[in-house]
Amino acid sequence: MEKTVELSLEPFFELSMDLLCIAGYDGYFKKINPAFRKLLGYPEEVLFSNYISQFIYKEDQPLTASYRENLKKEVPLINYENRFVTASGEIVWLHWTSIPLPDKQLIYAIAKNITHKKKLEEERNGHMAQLEKINKDLKQLNYTTSHDLRSPVNNLLSIFSILDLSKITDPEVLETLDYMRMATEGLHKSMDKYVDLLSTNDSLKVELEEVEFESTFKYVQQSIGSLLGNSKVKIKLDFSELPTVLFNRNYLESIFLNLLTNSIKYARPDIPPVIHMTTAMTNGKKQLVFTDNGLGFDLEAVGDKIFGLNQKFHGNSDSKGVGLYLVYNHITSLGGSITVDSKINEGTTFVITF
Repeated sequence: MEKTVELSLEPFFELSMDLLCIAGYDGYFKKINPAFRKLLGYPEEVLFSNYISQFIYKEDQPLTASYRENLKKEVPLINYENRFVTASGEIVWLHWTSIPLPDKQLIYAIAKNITHKKKLEEERNGHMAQLEKINKDLKQLNYTTSHDLRSPVNNLLSIFSILDLSKITDPEVLETLDYMRMATEGLHKSMDKYVDLLSTNDSLKVELEEVEFESTFKYVQQSIGSLLGNSKVKIKLDFSELPTVLFNRNYLESIFLNLLTNSIKYARPDIPPVIHMTTAMTNGKKQLVFTDNGLGFDLEAVGDKIFGLNQKFHGNSDSKGVGLYLVYNHITSLGGSITVDSKINEGTTFVITF
């Protein structure tokens, strides 16, 4: 003979940390668990003698009333959020699941206090709005800077166009002027490109294409030819294993430019700078390896600051702490990664994985 065990749900109701209540179709609370009473802070006689709507935040009352009518039509209420006003005047956010029992004219409901979550969402939205404003201001600053710099660059190009090189016989002067002209033309093209991008797009769209490593290097080499020549740097290239990569051309130019100028800027004074640039396929991954024999730095001391904005690790007055920050963001914004290995006075190696 089976023995029926009658289980009481009262302890579950009384001890639950969730907010439990039973409400009538007439709009009054019929039963409230201790957790709910503690949150609202009203005496029991107040809670049971007033319409539930009086405890609901005024702006949420109309929508809550419409959902309560749906419950009376046997439509369960799931994932509904509204605000209640506690006895102390605090506004709390509750997340509801409610089930109607038509035969008893009752509504069984369970709620969770999500006030903390809502505050976090509000803070996040505030930060997003602030970031949007900062991005907008930065875009305007970039546009203004690029636009205003075009005038002096155009003036420089005009000067080169009216120079009578036939009157200059010194070959070193002619070579220097040629370097200056090429650098100015490169700057002019970059300025035009950035102004066009900023003028035609609300947000900069990063275009991807198959970019040649060698032609990109030669373009950058030409733009800083004078710097490379004066530094007596030896550059050894090997792009044979991976001649091209799907990337953004402007980003790759910036990466080459910043890595090259950094290596020259932080070259050891006792030996001429040597730079190795190679591409490789490693475990199916496309990589660019850049190595120099410069001053290097203490990785343990530098840590993860190496790619931070305005981070400087040598006493060079020309350093702004921006170059490696740009390199890192160009790579990671397109889903790649970059690692670094370096020792003081033994040079630095960057491995870029596209």
